[in-house]
Amino acid sequence: MKYKIKMKTLTKEMQTATTSSMALNLLIEGNKRFVNNLKINRDLLQQANETTDGQYPFAVILSCIDSRTSAELIFDQGLGDIFSIRIAGNIINEDILGSMEFACKVAGSKIIVVLGHTKCGAVKGACDHVEMGNLTALLTKIRPAVDEETLTTENRNSNNSVFVENVSTINVKRTVKSIMHRSIILKEMIESGQIGIVGGTHDISTGEVIFYPETMNLGL
Repeated sequence: MKYKIKMKTLTKEMQTATTSSMALNLLIEGNKRFVNNLKINRDLLQQANETTDGQYPFAVILSCIDSRTSAELIFDQGLGDIFSIRIAGNIINEDILGSMEFACKVAGSKIIVVLGHTKCGAVKGACDHVEMGNLTALLTKIRPAVDEETLTTENRNSNNSVFVENVSTINVKRTVKSIMHRSIILKEMIESGQIGIVGGTHDISTGEVIFYPETMNLGL
């Protein structure tokens, strides 16, 4: 099903008027539509034409490369609405931090979302201490979350679904903290209320996104 109301392409004025709280609500409402199989009516070709001379996304979302976790789909957003950064295990590095700084400081996005998901293959790989080519270095960035999970004393591997989800949650929360720790630009923007940040998890079985209140910093 689709909503009959047609969604407008974001303009600079609309982006500027959006607060971090409003941006989060737009994502929450979009996810509700996704879960209920309701989609906003969009003319994507028209949006492509209208964003030819500029883009004004209201959010930047760091998520996993998993084929089931497209941020545009699970938040029901169109062209020009969000910056989507995707990498296995939703980890960060200098290039991703630089991309976030561009999205917020230069392009005007109002919120950063770190989005993990259930049954994450990268997290499972880290739990199993997988080593394979360049993947080894990537999984090393998730290993601190594995070590930080102290509730599980037995079967600390990918066969233990509770352990995997615990590690995934810790990984998201660590990433949120790392963004503020490793980027002075983003930290200052968050603390001054110019942008917000939050972490959450997408349940691939239900489609629902749950945000973690303890990671939420929406500024002023």
